[in-house]
Amino acid sequence: MEGTHTGAACDTFEMVAAGSPPSRGITGKEFYMAAPTVTMQQLIEAGAHFGHQTHRWNPRMKPYIFGNRNGVHIIDLSQTVPLFARALDFVQQTVRAGGKVLFVGTKRQAQEPIAQAARASGQHFVNHRWLGGMLTNWKTISGSIRELKSLEEQLSGDTSGLTKKEVLQLTRKRDKLELSLGGIRDMGGVPDVMFVIDANKEDLAIKEANVLGIPVIAVLDTNVDPEGIAFPIPGNDDASRAVRLYCDAIAEAATKGHDKGVVDSGADVGAMDSPPAEAPAKEAAPAEENKADA
Repeated sequence: MEGTHTGAACDTFEMVAAGSPPSRGITGKEFYMAAPTVTMQQLIEAGAHFGHQTHRWNPRMKPYIFGNRNGVHIIDLSQTVPLFARALDFVQQTVRAGGKVLFVGTKRQAQEPIAQAARASGQHFVNHRWLGGMLTNWKTISGSIRELKSLEEQLSGDTSGLTKKEVLQLTRKRDKLELSLGGIRDMGGVPDVMFVIDANKEDLAIKEANVLGIPVIAVLDTNVDPEGIAFPIPGNDDASRAVRLYCDAIAEAATKGHDKGVVDSGADVGAMDSPPAEAPAKEAAPAEENKADA
């Protein structure tokens, strides 16, 4: 379909990585307005531009595809950069106003980065399995969270009155609840924005967010239907380095939003034990090889 770009696509991205400007994209003024914290070079080095094999594509992703090379779609990162900047700004402003971010990613390569990013930014996450009704039936989920906390309190106290078998049963129940609900135990209600890695795998989470009117930020690979995504981020959702780059950037935006919110509140920042601080600049991610499709 995009045969005219075959081969030249990767050459263009290589030029950008080497420091040459892209042949098309947003203007200098738009770059200034967008103020992205994730650059084209970082995305390229993380392998974010490699989509899936062309026969696996979703036609609704065509606007975000630059071309193809060797049967693999190449994602148009000149669109990803400003779209990502827009999403990051939304996260920052949401958290600045006191909102909550829910990180969702249950695929193997997303589990650790999702949890680490959420914890680092004081936000919330689901990285094991999305339970039906996690948002739309929050009352029931809240009851399970209370049960989790009760079990933790019980097991951390005096268990001398329980048999070894009873302690083992309670421990297993606690561990099961912790695995599913530990990342949202302190969320205190539905989130204000959801960030998703792999919109196909997390389709149930996205549907629940849509029902409740919760904006969804999602990384969209070339095999994804972008419907229902308020803030699309076209990019490879399989490469581990790319996944970590996305998660870390969202976490940084949330952290900056929290820090700005503290300042907005009029708190005496100088008197704090740990005053808000700008997050250190991220190093470019190591190069990622072209992903292999299963």
